[in-house]
Amino acid sequence: MKVRPLTFDTLVTEIVSRVGAVDGRVRVLVDGAPAAEPGRLADAVVEPLRASGRAVRRVSAEDFLRPASVRLEHGRTDPYSYRHDWFDFHGLQREVLDPALDGKVLPSLWNAATDRASRAEYVDLPENGVVVVDGTLMLDRWLPAELTVHLWLSPGALKRKTAEEWTLPAFDDYDPVADLFVRYDHPERPGLVES
Repeated sequence: MKVRPLTFDTLVTEIVSRVGAVDGRVRVLVDGAPAAEPGRLADAVVEPLRASGRAVRRVSAEDFLRPASVRLEHGRTDPYSYRHDWFDFHGLQREVLDPALDGKVLPSLWNAATDRASRAEYVDLPENGVVVVDGTLMLDRWLPAELTVHLWLSPGALKRKTAEEWTLPAFDDYDPVADLFVRYDHPERPGLVES
């Protein structure tokens, strides 16, 4: 296994380049533990993609949580529930990833603060549009996407950087499958794993 050293900016460039190689609408999933801040990377690719002539819609899996009655059924700190019950990945596929190919995206489904549906309206995704979704624990569920990115933290970095330590066991059996597997202990000095 070879690891190609990058900077944060060259990682962004790598993602933009890979999206540019795909014609039509593109779905990008940026996955990582909350400590890896996948939303930061997802946000960072938006402007370069727009500058390259692509329309972009940003979506977060945090806006596709399940209702509190389901998420918290076994308590607020149950790692099994966090792994299997917190995120509505079926809803994410049904409302974002599948309809994106037809030019529609629902930017959010659930408002966790009010524990109610967000009542968001579908937005258009043009023919050359890109939907960029960030989240955690997404890449072992076979969600459809043209490009997947996983930000991997070593066990030590994951433990050191995770504020909610009760979530750590949720990552023990997580085995993501990604197009870009990025070692991300140091976000300003990531490493792209090449086979």
